Amino acid sequence: MEDNICPVWVGYFLSSPLRKLSQNPKKILAPYIKEKMWVLDAGCAMGFFSIPIARMVGKDGRVISVDIQPKMIERLEKKAKRAGLSEIIDARVCTSSSLGLRDFEGKIDFALAFAVVHEVSDQMSFFSEIYELLKPGAMFLVAEPKSHVSKEAFRATVSNAEKRGFKIVDSPEISRSRSTLLIK
Repeated sequence: MEDNICPVWVGYFLSSPLRKLSQNPKKILAPYIKEKMWVLDAGCAMGFFSIPIARMVGKDGRVISVDIQPKMIERLEKKAKRAGLSEIIDARVCTSSSLGLRDFEGKIDFALAFAVVHEVSDQMSFFSEIYELLKPGAMFLVAEPKSHVSKEAFRATVSNAEKRGFKIVDSPEISRSRSTLLIK
């Protein structure tokens, strides 16, 4: 993730409570996330999804939230502390070439990349890394904004994921997004 990175100031808009009217994290993720799961939120920004995911997985679950921007992670950590979720959310800064999560290989039950893959400079490496982090049979939801990602570009993204071993399970309807649900 590097050239097309969402500016930190946009993160405040992305974490606005008004966004929940059209993209409610609980409604989007409830079919896939259960208590005690370990969930990866790749490109988490300020935690619009990470905070609700932490509530969904509960005290025996874990959320691994990564973003390339330290200020996004700092803001997420403050929000998690205020919400009493610091023990559930493991927030980390990643690099443009790696998520830096080798310690979680084969341990993740579900992964989310919401409005982030179009920012990734090497999608093949990104998808390979996610694939290695997931348990066999684990799901991976990829959603991209229609305003930034054309149908053709999204098809190419999904094709890259398939080349790395993912299989398409579904194309869930998410407001203002192109989305696909993948399985390892």
